Amino acid sequence: MPSGVSLHVSRVRALYRRILQLHRALPLELKTLGDQYVKDEFRRHKSVGSAEAQHFLQEWENYATMLGKQTNKNEESSPNKPCFGSHLPEEKLEALRDEQLGQLQELMQEATKPKRQFNVLDDTEYKS
Repeated sequence: MPSGVSLHVSRVRALYRRILQLHRALPLELKTLGDQYVKDEFRRHKSVGSAEAQHFLQEWENYATMLGKQTNKNEESSPNKPCFGSHLPEEKLEALRDEQLGQLQELMQEATKPKRQFNVLDDTEYKS
């Protein structure tokens, strides 16, 4: 019979994989940003206490559920112009620690950067 620790580890790994799979539906810029954020957050919370671990998992399970619903809705209604995300309720925002607010600010800045554009030049102009 598996121990509580191995059940917890199994739950964490399954959630982590599920989130990364859901991110495949995101636009490339958001997928890249989201994947890196998820990896960093799961790594950062590897050795937290039981209460914090439960809260962490609950919030990420909520995120996965929301993203799954949005992915399905986008596939059905507007595949050309997908819509992802949700507003953060004020009570949750007020409950964040200063470190979390800083992370949220950094994430927002990264997510709202203008798309990087690449200029591809015709190299025939430069051939002699």
